[in-house]
This record gives sequence, structure tokens and C-alpha cells, in this order.
Amino acid sequence: MQREMKILAFGDSLTAGYGLSAADAFPARLEAALQRAGLNARVQNGGVSGDTTAGGLARIGWLLGDDPQGAPDLVILELGANDGLRGVDPDLTRRNLDGIYKRIHDSGSKVLLMGMRGLANMGPEYETKFSSLFPSLAAKWGVGFYPFFLEGVAAQPEYSLPDGLHPNAKGVAVIVKGVFPLVEKEYRLWKARDGR
Repeated sequence: MQREMKILAFGDSLTAGYGLSAADAFPARLEAALQRAGLNARVQNGGVSGDTTAGGLARIGWLLGDDPQGAPDLVILELGANDGLRGVDPDLTRRNLDGIYKRIHDSGSKVLLMGMRGLANMGPEYETKFSSLFPSLAAKWGVGFYPFFLEGVAAQPEYSLPDGLHPNAKGVAVIVKGVFPLVEKEYRLWKARDGR
């Protein structure tokens, strides 16, 4: 029998499930979708509300652990939204994400990068620079990439909590539907590598 694929969903409140029950958070809903599809996988919730890429860089080592055998097979990296909200220099966000990727890569885990978009109220130059850093990092790293984690959800009241920033349970379902094909692809590649 094939062992279970270990997936770490590593991110901020969008991953943690801010304002939602644990069962409605992105990691739990993704795990349920994978299992419904017959894929033997577990998804750990490594989301921390309010986290930035700097915070993620500081804590990624703890989540990966010292034992390569205990490291996740796949890390879904969803960080940067709070950097954008706070107007953090995109060059710093890029360096932090590069550092996170290096730690994950060195652990032997694969990465699936979730993109974010800059906010228009930060000005067009910031918005463009921030938004472009995600696809450029995905290309540099050679990893799977979902261009915008909140695709189909952002600015849609029916899919958002009253704060207008975080997805509600319906919004999470939209996100899972969008991300699922990429995770399924990573599962198939992992299964082929694992040889079982």
C-alpha cells in the first residue's frame, strides 16, 4: 500500500482559515477534495493569521523539522498578501520568499507557489512590481504556479467575509477548485517518484 502524501499548506490568514471553522479552512477543504478523488494525501494547516514573508521565513524551519524523513512531500506556499497590504518593499518580499524556498528545497520537499496581486491604492508602480515578483520567482525556481490565490473570489461579496478581504466557506470552495488540478498534478509526479 502506498504511503500517504504529506502536504503542508504554508501561509497567512487565507490559509489558516480566518473567520471560518477548521473544517472550512483551505487545508481541510483541499484534503477532503483530494480524498474524494481517491488520492491518499493529508494536508497540514501551516497558516498563521497576519503572517508576512518575514514571519514565514522565521518559522519555516520549525515546520519542516530536522529530519528529512519527516519533511512534507509538497509545500503549498501562500504568503505575501500582508506584505502587499503593508506596502513592504517588493524586493524584500522577493528575498524572503527566496529564503523560504531555499529552506523547503533543502529539506527535499517540492513547492507549489500561490501568486498574489498588489493593491491599486499603493500606486501603479508598486502594484506592478509586487504582482510580477510571483511569476518571476516561479520561473526561477521551476515550480508549479497558481497565478492568483484569490482568483474568482477577490472583490466578490458572495465569496467573502464581511471584511471584504477573506474568503467565506463558498470562497474557499472556489479556491480549492482552482488550485486542485495543480495539486493533483504534483500528487501524480510524487507517486511516480515514490515508486509505489
